[in-house]
Amino acid sequence: MKVARLITLLVVLTCPSLPAFAQGKPAPKDALLYFIWPQDGATIKGGFWCRFGLRNMGITHAGDDFQNSGHHHLLIDVNEPLDANEPIPQDKSHVHFGAGQTEARIELPPGKHTLQLVLGDARHYPFTPPIVSQKIAVTIK
Repeated sequence: MKVARLITLLVVLTCPSLPAFAQGKPAPKDALLYFIWPQDGATIKGGFWCRFGLRNMGITHAGDDFQNSGHHHLLIDVNEPLDANEPIPQDKSHVHFGAGQTEARIELPPGKHTLQLVLGDARHYPFTPPIVSQKIAVTIK
């Protein structure tokens, strides 16, 4: 019997994709994530300050597990949806702001780019339902 419990425990701990381990923390229904700057369709010369807005939730550091709070992630030229059962990736297209930043200086190569914000919880998982901004397009000259 002890062996069966041990095997069950090992399976549960090593298979976080099981339904019992859904990752997203509940999000307030009235939470709103948006860009203060730039605006959709903006043409920008060189680097720019990207400013993030959030209503009806708080901003905190990654790792700080407070109710109704999280931290920003900026998705640059990302077309595929995020997996709600996986942490938000961290790479050049998925930029984390785990220190609680609400703005950042962004440098992008010339051309057209898409930007979208996603709010992540203390462990970088999207909330349930996900709190995302509208995707905007900017052109860098």
